[in-house]
Amino acid sequence: IVAIALVQRPFPSDRTPDGAYMRVARSVTRDEPRDFFAYLETEAQWACYSIHEMRAKATALVAASYPEPRRSEMIAQYKSATEAVDGSDMFAVLYRERGWSRRLRKDLSGVARVETEGERASVVTAQGTRWPFRRRENGIWGLTIFTAELALEAEKATRDLAVVSAAALDYDRARLH
Repeated sequence: IVAIALVQRPFPSDRTPDGAYMRVARSVTRDEPRDFFAYLETEAQWACYSIHEMRAKATALVAASYPEPRRSEMIAQYKSATEAVDGSDMFAVLYRERGWSRRLRKDLSGVARVETEGERASVVTAQGTRWPFRRRENGIWGLTIFTAELALEAEKATRDLAVVSAAALDYDRARLH
């Protein structure tokens, strides 16, 4: 009932932490993670675009250079990432694969208060959960709870691309000899 009331009342500006939180809550309630991609902090968004790009490049190298059955195995491993169209789709894929909705759905109660300190803020819900936000360059507040995990995944995707690139070169050389 709280979630329904939250979704149906007018929202404050997304240039306020509580306005951004309410948009995230509405998207989580509707199970539309792409809709709150704009309310992630910038670093998290960049990480999603990087993951998507690195996985797409790795898939192209695998498809061009890897022998079977390894080619099919690797392409299947990266399938969900390569089917994503952009960073927001990549976020939605990870959101679903990692069950992040469970983390968010634990408490989507109304905003009890907002504690702001400079470019950071915590939205404290009626049930006491603290949702961390950071003000983005465009003035919109971005949720920060996925940033570290997404940044690590982007680093992993970059390392994986380096390994795939080296292996693709080896496979190409072996095929020429």
